[in-house]
Amino acid sequence: MRFIYSICRYFVGILFIFSGGIKINDPIGTQIKLQEYFEVFSSDFSPIFEIFIPYALILSVLLCTLEIVIGFALLLNYKIQIVSKITLGLIIFFTFLTFYSAYFNKVTDCGCFGDAIKLTPWESFIKDIILLILSGAIFYIHPKLENKRGFLYLKFFDDKVIRNGVIISITIICLLVSYTAINFLPFIDFRSYKIGNYIPELMEPSDELRYSYVMEKNDKIYEFDTYPQDNSYNFVELKLLNPEAEPKITDYNLWNDEGDYTKESFLGNKLFLIVHDFQNLDIEENKIDQFISKMKNLENSINFWVETVIVTSSDENTVNRFKEKYGIDNKIVYGDATVLKTIIRSNPGFFLMRNGTVKGKWHFNSFPDPKEILRGVNITI
Repeated sequence: MRFIYSICRYFVGILFIFSGGIKINDPIGTQIKLQEYFEVFSSDFSPIFEIFIPYALILSVLLCTLEIVIGFALLLNYKIQIVSKITLGLIIFFTFLTFYSAYFNKVTDCGCFGDAIKLTPWESFIKDIILLILSGAIFYIHPKLENKRGFLYLKFFDDKVIRNGVIISITIICLLVSYTAINFLPFIDFRSYKIGNYIPELMEPSDELRYSYVMEKNDKIYEFDTYPQDNSYNFVELKLLNPEAEPKITDYNLWNDEGDYTKESFLGNKLFLIVHDFQNLDIEENKIDQFISKMKNLENSINFWVETVIVTSSDENTVNRFKEKYGIDNKIVYGDATVLKTIIRSNPGFFLMRNGTVKGKWHFNSFPDPKEILRGVNITI
């Protein structure tokens, strides 16, 4: 029993730390996922869930921090009576979420491991079932054990002050990491638009896509490499045999008044100022003038070598009002809001490309220096 208890505790604890650690690296990504869940629940259950949407970022930080703290608490066997109940409660809740998403096809990616590891809804559900069994075992076994230390025990952590200090320190570190990631950018970029990636290549399959034809005949299912000539078969679906070869980017699409701008965005040196929404900028309103002034100075310093383009998902009327108010005359192109949030988490943020290769990304709090921009596109002056 003690061996099983220890295995369950260490496995669940390490997985919680891993999952929370990946997500706290990018709390805005978790915020976006929580907002998606709240929107689904407000539509399917009750409009009351809309109340939580504005607080999704706070809930994201708290959830990620809680996961990591619980993980360390399980490893240290810290206040296990309370921690085992919280762990079991969280897993029951997550299991419901993943089952609902999988069965009703509501949220296609649970975001359990951020952008680092993508799981299908059913894979997420199976993962949660395993965790449910293990956390249930922890909850059931621990009251029956006289010695709850488990193996890999370190006497050093018997000291109550040290154990409390570890948990408090972990909590503070998590909050500091999340604060830094929100006000700058994630420490590790797991997305397809990270620095060094060649975007046009990621928009193409990495290998030839192979399909099989799923057919039905006499209530039996058959698969063929080529479409059968026998007309007695009924077509069911086209099944992709190598999904790992699918394009990593499928929704990158930019346009302006002249038409499609996607291919042109890959030509030459371009610094994109990405604005998710002009009406909900993360910059304080009294600092927008200062930001625009710095932006114009930056543009004047690099415009001989690098073209500056503003990309936004805001509607044309909103863009025109902003341009008129702040005297902006940059080229404006449009993109999907979700894509722009995937490219860069800050609103606004800077995204530098040279012939389709990502060369730099900056949060507005890390306003880039002209020399930094030019170095990024291999220009020395």
